[in-house]
Amino acid sequence: MTEVVLRMTGITKQFPGVLANNNVDFELRKGEIHALLGENGAGKTTLMKILYGLYQADDGQIELFGEKATVFSPNDAIGLGIGMVHQHFMLIPQFTVAENIVLGHEPKKFIHLDVASAAKKVQEFSERYGLKVDPMAKVENISVGMQQRVEILKALYHGADILILDEPTAVLTPQEITDLTQTMRELVARGKSIVFITHKLKEVISIADRVTVIRRGLVIGTRNASETDSNELAKMMVGRDVELTVQKTPATPGKVVLDIQDLHAFNNRKLPALRGISLQVRAGEILGIAGVEGNGQTELAEVLTGLRKITSGRILLNGAEIGGLSPRKIIEKNVSYVPEDRQRRGLVLDFSLAENIVFKNFYRPPFAKGVKILWDKVQDYALKLIDEFDIRTPNEKVPVASLSGGNQQKVILARELSSDPDLLVIAQPTRGLDVGAIEFVHNRVVEARDQGKAVLLISLELDEIMALSDRIAVVYEGEIVGEMPASDATEEQLGLLMAGAIRMSDAV
Repeated sequence: MTEVVLRMTGITKQFPGVLANNNVDFELRKGEIHALLGENGAGKTTLMKILYGLYQADDGQIELFGEKATVFSPNDAIGLGIGMVHQHFMLIPQFTVAENIVLGHEPKKFIHLDVASAAKKVQEFSERYGLKVDPMAKVENISVGMQQRVEILKALYHGADILILDEPTAVLTPQEITDLTQTMRELVARGKSIVFITHKLKEVISIADRVTVIRRGLVIGTRNASETDSNELAKMMVGRDVELTVQKTPATPGKVVLDIQDLHAFNNRKLPALRGISLQVRAGEILGIAGVEGNGQTELAEVLTGLRKITSGRILLNGAEIGGLSPRKIIEKNVSYVPEDRQRRGLVLDFSLAENIVFKNFYRPPFAKGVKILWDKVQDYALKLIDEFDIRTPNEKVPVASLSGGNQQKVILARELSSDPDLLVIAQPTRGLDVGAIEFVHNRVVEARDQGKAVLLISLELDEIMALSDRIAVVYEGEIVGEMPASDATEEQLGLLMAGAIRMSDAV
C-alpha cells in the first residue's frame, strides 16, 4: 500500500456565522496528485491554510509521515516540509527570480547577499527539477506562468515534500496549463506529493490521481480520478444533476450595434492599456474577448460603460457616438453592464436586494414620480425578478451582502437583463460560482443573444469563451491579435495568441 504522508482527521474550523470545515478527514499519499474540489466557499482553501499554519483548527489533528504534527505558522509548515503556492503569488516584483527563491535562506558574502552564488544555486535547482528559469530576470518582467514556476521552485528550495497549489490554473494560458501539468507529474515522479485546489472539473479528470469533494464544509466523498467523470463530480459539488454543456443554436447576426474604432486608453498607472482596438458586435451574436488577465480587458469594459476616459478613437452605439458620455447617459442609451467585480462595481452591499435591483432606473417611471420613489412598485418589481431569476433570499429587503456569491450575481443579471438592453457588456460572469450557478448564467446569456441583444463577453475562462461565443477576439497587451468564428477556434491557437506568440496573420 502506498505510504500516507499526510492525514488530517476531524478538522473543524468556524468563523463568525460560518462553519468552514465540519469534521473533515483528508489524506495524501506519497507521489500522488490529490485534487480538492468544491465551489468557492466550500472550505477547501481553509483546510489547506490550516495545514500551512495560516489558520488554527478549532478541533482535529494533523499527522505527517505517521507522526502527530503541530503547525502554528507557515514557518512551522515549511520546517515540516510543506510548501504552498497561493492563488495570488507572494513574490516581490522588483526582486530577481533568484532573490525571490532564496529569500529567507540567502547565501551571504560577509553581510551582503552573494548574488552570483544565489543565481548559481537557483540555476542548478531549476535544472534538477526541469523548471527552467532565468535567475537574473526581474519578476515584474516575466510571464504569469513563469512567476508560478518561480513560486514552485521557491517552495522546493525551502525543502517542500508536500506542495499545495491553490487554484494554480486561474490565470494561465492553455500552453502554460500544459506545462504546469507536466511539472506536477515530474514532481510526483520524484516522490513529491501535491494537493491541487480547484473548482474546474476538466482539470481534475486530466491532472489528478484522486479527488476529494467538499461541499459547505463537509467531505462528500473521495474518488479515483480514473473511475469518475465530470457529471458525478458536479453532482457531488452541488447536490443535483448539472448540465455541463452550453445548449445553443447557431447565431443569426443582425445590424451592427457596437462599433469600436481605433480605441486608445490608459490604465490606472497612466500607461497605455488599449492600443488601437477596433471591433464590431452585431445584434443576436456573442463576441467573446479572450486573453490572459491584465491585457486590457478591464479597461475595455470600463471605457464602453463610461467608467474610464478614452484618449482617442470612437465608440458608436447604433451609429451614434457614446465615447466620453457619463455612465448614466450610456445606461440611458440602452447599455447593460455586468462588471467583473460584482461587490465593488456591481452592488452596494449594505443596500437591500430590492434597492440594488432598481439602481439603474430608480429615478424614472414606474419607480419614481417626480422626486418621490414609489416603494410599492420597487417591491413588486423585485419580487417578480426574484422569482424569474431564482434568487435564493429570505425576502427582497435583506442586505445584498447577506446573499451568496451566486445569488449576488443573479441580482446583477436580473437588473441588467431585465432592462431590455441593445448591448450587454458582461465581464467574468461566472467568476467564483459553482457549476450550478454557472449553468444558470450561461443559459441567460444565450437567451439574451437569442432575443436579439448584442453581447460582448469578457472572460478569463477559455472553456467559457469557446462554449458561449459566436466569434472570438483575442487581446494581448491592449491590442486585438486575432479574430475568428468560434467554430474555427482551437485551444492551441487561442493559447498561442493569448501568449503573444503569434498574431492572426501568422495563425491563418
